[in-house]
Amino acid sequence: MLTGIEEVDWASLGHAYGPADDVPALLRGLASADPAERETALDGMYGAVHHQGDVYDSTLACIPFLLELVADPAVQDRGGIVELLTSIGGIELDDDEELDEFDPDDEEFIPAANYAMAAAAIAAGADVFLGLVGDPDPEVRLAAPCALASLHPDPARVLTLLRESLTVERDTEVRLALVAAVGRIALRHASLRSETVEWLDWLARAAQDPGLRLAALAQLARCAPGEIPDDIVRWVTELLEEIRTAAHGGGGCTGAAGEGGTGTEGVRPATPTLAGQVRELLEEQVAGRPAPWTEELLRTLHSALDDRVDDRIALILAQLRSPDRWQRSDAIWLCGGLIRVWRGRYEEIVRLVGAQLHDPEPRLREAATSFLERLFELGGPAADALTSRLTAGPAGPGARRDGYGGLVGRSGRDGALLALARAGDTRAVPLLARALEEPEVRRELLYAMDGLGPAAAGLAPLLRRRLAEVELDEGLFDRAAPLLYALAAVRGGQALPEVLRVLRGAPEHRRDWVREAALRTLAAFGPAAREAVPDLRGLLTAESAAVATMAARALWAAEGDRGDVLPALEQWLRPGSSAPDWCCAALSLAAIGPAAAGSATALRPGLASRDLWVRVRSATALWRVSGRADEALPVLLAAWEENRHARVDIAECLAEMGPAARDAQLTILTELTRRRRHNAREGGSGSHDIHQDEKLLTLCRAALARMERGAF
Repeated sequence: MLTGIEEVDWASLGHAYGPADDVPALLRGLASADPAERETALDGMYGAVHHQGDVYDSTLACIPFLLELVADPAVQDRGGIVELLTSIGGIELDDDEELDEFDPDDEEFIPAANYAMAAAAIAAGADVFLGLVGDPDPEVRLAAPCALASLHPDPARVLTLLRESLTVERDTEVRLALVAAVGRIALRHASLRSETVEWLDWLARAAQDPGLRLAALAQLARCAPGEIPDDIVRWVTELLEEIRTAAHGGGGCTGAAGEGGTGTEGVRPATPTLAGQVRELLEEQVAGRPAPWTEELLRTLHSALDDRVDDRIALILAQLRSPDRWQRSDAIWLCGGLIRVWRGRYEEIVRLVGAQLHDPEPRLREAATSFLERLFELGGPAADALTSRLTAGPAGPGARRDGYGGLVGRSGRDGALLALARAGDTRAVPLLARALEEPEVRRELLYAMDGLGPAAAGLAPLLRRRLAEVELDEGLFDRAAPLLYALAAVRGGQALPEVLRVLRGAPEHRRDWVREAALRTLAAFGPAAREAVPDLRGLLTAESAAVATMAARALWAAEGDRGDVLPALEQWLRPGSSAPDWCCAALSLAAIGPAAAGSATALRPGLASRDLWVRVRSATALWRVSGRADEALPVLLAAWEENRHARVDIAECLAEMGPAARDAQLTILTELTRRRRHNAREGGSGSHDIHQDEKLLTLCRAALARMERGAF
């Protein structure tokens, strides 16, 4: 076992955290009889030797030993080692990156060379994976198909083996892995695609097991999206119903897991590792689910459907109406990915998700709440369900009522309240008042008050009291900023003494941040902040542009111009000013509007800046102070195409211009016809992404309407 491991000079090799002299212990740990030690060793391999997918020289040195461990049937948990090898050897250079095109002196050369050498080394020993498709350990059989499809140099041989193995395999999840591996081969090898697609089409229609038919259909859609049938929604819905009926024997929507599966006997000991945490999380997610694998199949199918938004919505609606709560839960998570990327008519989906808030299954309620939190104005159709949830939800087994007459714990209540407030429903106001009476308030609730309008004015006294209790220490910004934002949103001018206390008492740590936040609140107070004028005038000369320009804006709002506001702003519009400083001044001038017309000359140089945001802020401010659309509009339209993240600000300005922005009509119409959200990005999202895109659409419609009416 691990012959020759001592002959490697591990100390001369490296991994993510330095010399690799600890790697032999990790490799031996993978072969340990102790399951906790095996899991700790695997976690160490991912954490150091294959850190975040990187391949080091020590990673390359490990490959022969990892292949040896995989080949030894006496080693337990070999499925995890197979997955590790698949990850190490499965990294591919982009199509336009070949190793011989890299300069050896380029910093990217060594990583690229390591990836290539790892792939070659594992491919050379990949025959070891051929015997694993019949291994007694289902975990090994589960990992082997992907390894073969990704790493073996003879894909035709692998394809034959995978198809043959499917005829004898009885474990449900392993069978699905075999079908997924066939799909991977079709995507990777064009010469085998036609044959593979034909086989997948046959399997999707002929297999007796509905789960297998669904898996084949998902891979077929992935490999040949142009051949997705028009009746895909009906087809998938019927398969899901067959799966549900088979799993539950025709009844209920709960029960023990079905036959098959890959769980090991007994309970593994907990380990303080990331691998252990991931394993426990996955076990928790599938606990009690008869067919947990349907979620991944549907995710694959949705990815293949891509911009067929109407089909995807119809499929999710069918799932949300299913008597199986797990199908409904899957639908919510899948819809989260859909609504984040694509525009569409989601009213019925939102209403049905809201209905899940009263389900006795806590994981389903949590999924629904998490989804609704991110919808903002799109959450309106669920407002009644959210209100009911917060005030008089049905008591289920083991449920308890909180102090609001609603159900469950703090996090669930806060999430539902946040969703209701972000939807702009004024029924959130009394519930927010009660939340403000508690020792701790979720900060997002404070930032959600700006969408509630005048109805939220009654929250000002409670916000004032909380701000008065904030200590003026180094944690001031984190505690005071959300309260200051909320006070600005509700125009709580009666809190002027408390805001001034924060402004004057800001500690050195993040002092400028605290001052800027307090000044923004004073600007929102307008004339009600007149007592703050001496403080505001004193901060006009602050070294920070953010502080000085916000002080100028607040001073203007409090008493108008006494001759010192515009000069204080224009000093940040001089040659040599940094882009952030220039933008701060332009934003304040834009807020002042036509009364700052004399500053137009100072703004014009910003129209030609190399910095896009300086151009956008300058053009917007120039329009608002001077009404010169002929100067501002070309700059804004160019920026629209250059940076999609500037579109909300630009659309707001175009909506103000009305008929003067007619040259932007085609741009606006083009945006309104796009199905994909302007800020959608792969691999991540922000909590306000949907809200920002919906705001863009609203502004575009308003701009177009004003252009067509020929009046503001």
